[in-house]
Amino acid sequence: MTLGLIVALTGSQRLHGKILQWTDPALYQGGRSELAAILREAAGVLVQSQNFIILYLLVHGGLKMAITISLLRGRGVWIFPFAITILVGFILYMCYELSVHWSNLLLLLALLDAVTVALVINEWRTWKDHPHPAIKELQEELTS
Repeated sequence: MTLGLIVALTGSQRLHGKILQWTDPALYQGGRSELAAILREAAGVLVQSQNFIILYLLVHGGLKMAITISLLRGRGVWIFPFAITILVGFILYMCYELSVHWSNLLLLLALLDAVTVALVINEWRTWKDHPHPAIKELQEELTS
């Protein structure tokens, strides 16, 4: 979420310039660094699809914060299907974009989202099988 705000406030061109400056091949003794090459590719993608990146980072950050708050409060089982829907929507959009224009970074994001969906589904099942003690108390009060 923070990175999304940084990109939105500073602009992708400025961030792209800083990344290119920080990953200048002249800074490395061998003249080539794989990490630098990956960062340079990511910076290029950032400029090409600035609006999607900002939306993606902000929604992801907000969604993960909502899940965390729901888990810590012991409530909010509704957040799981909501999160799954949002993440699957992102995955489908990224699959479409990959079919139009291949990007290793976009593939990585889609795979990370798929793992996140699996984790959210697992947590949702856990909550269904073993609800939080506060939820058990509420259910007992409602049935009595």
